Amino acid sequence: MLRDYFLNKVEDALISAVNSGKIGQMSEYTKGSLIVEKPKNPEFGDFAINVSSLARQAKIAPPLIANAIVEYIDKEDNDYSVVAGFINFKAGETLLLNLIDEIINKKENFGKPENVETEKIILEYISANPTGPFHIGHGRWAAMGSALANLLKFYGNEVYQEFYINDAGSQIQKLGRSLMIRVKRELGVNIDFPTDEEERKNYYPGDYLIPVAKAFLEQNSQVISEENVDEIELQVYCDFAKEYEEKVQRDLLDRLKVKFDNFYSELTLHNSGKVKYYVDKLTQSGKIYEKDGATWFKSSDYGDDQDRVIKKVDGSNTYLTADIAYHADKLERGFDRMIDIWGADHHGYIPRVKASLEALGYNPDKLEVLLGQLVNLVINGNEVRMGKRKNMVTLEDLVDEVGTDATRFWMTMRNIDTTLDFDIELAKKSTDENPVFYVQYAHARACSIIRNAVLPKTDTQTGKEIPPVLSENEFNDLISNFDKNILKLTLKEARKLVLKLEEFKHLIVTSARDRQVYTICRYVQELASEFHSFYNSTRVITDDIQITKARLSLIYAFKTVLANALSIIAVSAPEKM
Repeated sequence: MLRDYFLNKVEDALISAVNSGKIGQMSEYTKGSLIVEKPKNPEFGDFAINVSSLARQAKIAPPLIANAIVEYIDKEDNDYSVVAGFINFKAGETLLLNLIDEIINKKENFGKPENVETEKIILEYISANPTGPFHIGHGRWAAMGSALANLLKFYGNEVYQEFYINDAGSQIQKLGRSLMIRVKRELGVNIDFPTDEEERKNYYPGDYLIPVAKAFLEQNSQVISEENVDEIELQVYCDFAKEYEEKVQRDLLDRLKVKFDNFYSELTLHNSGKVKYYVDKLTQSGKIYEKDGATWFKSSDYGDDQDRVIKKVDGSNTYLTADIAYHADKLERGFDRMIDIWGADHHGYIPRVKASLEALGYNPDKLEVLLGQLVNLVINGNEVRMGKRKNMVTLEDLVDEVGTDATRFWMTMRNIDTTLDFDIELAKKSTDENPVFYVQYAHARACSIIRNAVLPKTDTQTGKEIPPVLSENEFNDLISNFDKNILKLTLKEARKLVLKLEEFKHLIVTSARDRQVYTICRYVQELASEFHSFYNSTRVITDDIQITKARLSLIYAFKTVLANALSIIAVSAPEKM
């Protein structure tokens, strides 16, 4: 990476200057205190380092420090300059040529870091009840989580993606009772959901269960009728509805290009005895006590602001009880790190789970929780209450409306801790205003340029075939036996685009470290903008075959990096639009 290259050059030179007594009273320097940044004025250079922090130790002015360091730098063909206390760096021809050579040779592997520490990570980012369709918020977690998994894998980590099914507790019984009513109504029985507000809370009266009831009757058409429907046990309805809704959810995840390695059932967790095992373990270590008829966990001993109930007065477990066992089980499965994506309203829940891990003897820092804000649907500039718009209530409705690519891009284009305004009408537009269209069109345009260079054309006046600038074999040979020196013919015009391509390497490292994927969306928009600017100002296919080859190879490098970035957020890179 150019940043690292520049930083190493400056720090090595600084150490040499210190050893030579050129940095005032400074007697030693340990690498790590200087920071690379972008100059406010791009004319100064590509990167800059402020050495003013060294003045206190050196007892001389920052410009003197900077000039002394620059004297000891092996500049090669790069440009170094000093402005006040800043050392500015402008990459020379060699570094830029090497970069394009690296892109073309590494292709889909360009940007993957080398020699970095990696981990075995379990990433849990959807925890949902199998009681109905996904809501819009689930879509944000799905897009964010799967993109983060792709990013962490691209970085080099081993990532295991898990979906936690909340299938224990009363909600499955509510689902079964609700399906029973829908089935009876399909059979002509005069029955409806309770009108009393409190009683109605024990049911799911949504119309989404109507097709479930139809499917239930179709599967059991030989044995169920209006006369014997009351003989069917509730558990039969529960099992059928749960299985049906789980399939609906998984099918939608497939449409969204979200692939889980495991669907972990909370019910299985209870049936396995693991919940009881970990509660017993906490009890044996003196971390559980009884009070007011409930069972409490001494979470305040481990940084929580108060102790927490794990078994209520009526004998039922709280959500925390299963979560204690679930997170302990993750670590027992051999993962180095757990990353969870939760809603922002779960902020206070983090200390409880971490406390339980520490109480059980695990390192609580192995759990990372990313808190996500909500999604607002926006139509024509106005926020829409999702529950009030019949045709846009569920995540499936949204995907049907705008498509998978737009859904994924828009869901990941803002930081997860920021409320997202999803502009439905804009997401459907085939204009530059729509960021996903703008980015995909850049890739399609790059592919079109290459096609136009290698495919014959027809003269509209004579009808004769015009041979291509390059045959496909010649273009393939250009790429497979790439000579970076040919880019010298167009490096001046392409410099800004090349530097933007180079940013991808740094982006992967910082985004993976900070667990951020919105940065990828921002980058592809900036990269597309640089490409469009280059294309609009520079003719690619020219009368000079060598210049044409140089620019075609640059176009190839651009579409390679853009496709790599889009693959991380699982948005397609179309060749035609």
